[in-house]
Amino acid sequence: MKLSRTAGIILLIAFNIAIDQISKIMARANIDPNERINVIGDFFIMMNVENTGAFLGMGSDMNPTLKLIFLLVLPIGVLGYLIYYILKTKSLDRLSLIALSCIAGGGVANVFDRIVYGSVTDFFYLHINDTLRTGIFNVADMSVTFGMIVLLLTTLFPKKKNTLE
Repeated sequence: MKLSRTAGIILLIAFNIAIDQISKIMARANIDPNERINVIGDFFIMMNVENTGAFLGMGSDMNPTLKLIFLLVLPIGVLGYLIYYILKTKSLDRLSLIALSCIAGGGVANVFDRIVYGSVTDFFYLHINDTLRTGIFNVADMSVTFGMIVLLLTTLFPKKKNTLE
């Protein structure tokens, strides 16, 4: 049985949201806020951080009105349009469709956290060396990043279409 295009998009977005929310529930339940769990030495660390801002905590000290606008209202509008665009634009290639669906799913998952908890739960941290390390992130952030990388690659290296001449 072949899934319809719309059903596939909705399932991919829902899968991204579900995996993120399940991982955050597990992190909140099993990692104390002040705990650091060295999974792979000092390279891969898990911790439980509630991020009241956006990427890397930016905007966490904004006044409540600006926070509402920039971290909730604007993202909801952008994500709503993105989902509409994904569903209505039939000319998107498969990789772009997957990438945009991952971006939408990750974005919705983080906005959901802001609405329900007032913050976004982050818990992964990679420390390669003192100059090369990540901020603390979550599965939704990985979905958005994956989508952005795939979208960038499909833009830089477009698949050549077979045309009859």
